[in-house]
Amino acid sequence: MDTATPATAVALLSGDGRLREARDDPGPGERPRHAQRLLVLAAELLAGAGLRWDALDAVAVGVGPGGYTGLRIGLASARGLARAAGAGLLGVGTLRALAEPLRGRAAAAVLDARRGEAFVAVYRDGEELLAPRVCDPAELPRLAGRGGPDVLAIGDGALRFSSYLEADGVAVAPLESKLHRVSAAAVCRLAASGTVTAAVPDYLRLADAERARDTSTT
Repeated sequence: MDTATPATAVALLSGDGRLREARDDPGPGERPRHAQRLLVLAAELLAGAGLRWDALDAVAVGVGPGGYTGLRIGLASARGLARAAGAGLLGVGTLRALAEPLRGRAAAAVLDARRGEAFVAVYRDGEELLAPRVCDPAELPRLAGRGGPDVLAIGDGALRFSSYLEADGVAVAPLESKLHRVSAAAVCRLAASGTVTAAVPDYLRLADAERARDTSTT
């Protein structure tokens, strides 16, 4: 599962290799529905596969970077599910999951970090060329360039800041491309391959409340 972006993405990888997916994408101007939809979507996938919660061997969750509230909901839900099912808990980097479906060329995975900033990392066929970081949009072309001349920028941040990227010759996937959406199926595949990390949130920066508190005490 992944809740690092406004979307709520869930997938189920069965022992027979079948992959089932479900997601909830809020419309323009709508708030994310992670708390309302995450466990409902997971339950529907399990029911569709004829499985119960205790059939889970592992729960893999996107650890970000991404929205503070969304990450907290996803991590807390994953911990609860894993504990209840006696299953393993695995963390998967959200930017790595975003880049996973793109093979054969480098991917600059870019998410909108709000506050006029972007989260970015660069991968080529699973190899990390640039570790996840937060940056000013003007820095995106230089950072994406770590992937070489054939790099393709993907993600909602790539769409929002496409003018910066394309002005410097960095290609951005077409608006309608599914590559811009974080796929829970990619989270499953990475977890199954052992490409995992600690199941703790990777915020990359302070939440708004913490920033306000730190500012007030200086």
